[in-house]
Amino acid sequence: MKRTLISKLSLTKLSQRSLQLLAALGIFLATSLALPLTAQAYPVFAQQAYENPREATGRIVCANCHLAQKPTEIEVPQSVLPNTVFEAVVKIPYDTSVQQVLGNGEKGPMNVGALLVLPEGFELAPSDRIPEELQEKVNGLYFQPYSEDKKNIIVIGPIPGDEHQEIVFPILSPDPNTNKAIHFGKYAVHAAGNRGRGQVYPTGDKSNNNIFTAPASGVVTEIADGDAGSHVVTIAASDGQKVTETIPAGPTLVVTKGQQVNNGDALTDNPNVGGFGQHDTEIVLQNPTRVKWLIAFFAAIMLSQTLLVLKKKQVEKVQAAELNF
Repeated sequence: MKRTLISKLSLTKLSQRSLQLLAALGIFLATSLALPLTAQAYPVFAQQAYENPREATGRIVCANCHLAQKPTEIEVPQSVLPNTVFEAVVKIPYDTSVQQVLGNGEKGPMNVGALLVLPEGFELAPSDRIPEELQEKVNGLYFQPYSEDKKNIIVIGPIPGDEHQEIVFPILSPDPNTNKAIHFGKYAVHAAGNRGRGQVYPTGDKSNNNIFTAPASGVVTEIADGDAGSHVVTIAASDGQKVTETIPAGPTLVVTKGQQVNNGDALTDNPNVGGFGQHDTEIVLQNPTRVKWLIAFFAAIMLSQTLLVLKKKQVEKVQAAELNF
């Protein structure tokens, strides 16, 4: 009887725990769907839409959504030895006093993100290989490979821009002695930096961080309030048809009712304060044996020069002694 009672109590506790877990999971899914973090999605856009983030022209695909051009810099060592950890620094400068338009139309601080295209074989350094000094520079940032088969392409973001205008990537160089597909030599490195949200989604739709234009020529007959702070602008075209353009919350209207507009004229200001930048550089995977032979060559040259000077001094002394004699 006691065993049966104990087993019933155990089943009741398990059922309660299961219900608690299901409730927590339900709350998580509900909040994720009801309050999506749209500002945290843009690195995923490139990963989902493009198998390779670098097009045949050399352009990084981030430029397809981030239309404004802004400077981006990258610093890497001139050369690195195989199987060593080094840092690649991507700089994304911008005016930290400006605020961007968020997905809900409100103003907020800008986020930044970066994409680093390394040569084949280079990859993100494991945490146990990163020196303590470099760990402090990385400052707990989360990096991820672009895909499972492209570990040489690393992405990060979005992260707060006012704290990370310089992003330090911990990189591990390959070893040609263990990987025969890798060779010593000079390789290209490509870096891309985004600040702020994009103006176009990969689907081709405009975001609210964009300028909206008139779809036809005519007179603005009505400006009505829409859902979630949006506006619906109605234009009466010359042929009598009425064309509407929905302006989401964020951009500020620059037209008024009764104003004449032409096809393509701006209906709003341009709220975008961010942009995209790309920078290309080179790095040399140096053969340590070549470095040793180069050092040995320089040492031999220095030794030979020293011996020549000593021999010259000896000859001069002999000549001087013969003259005196």
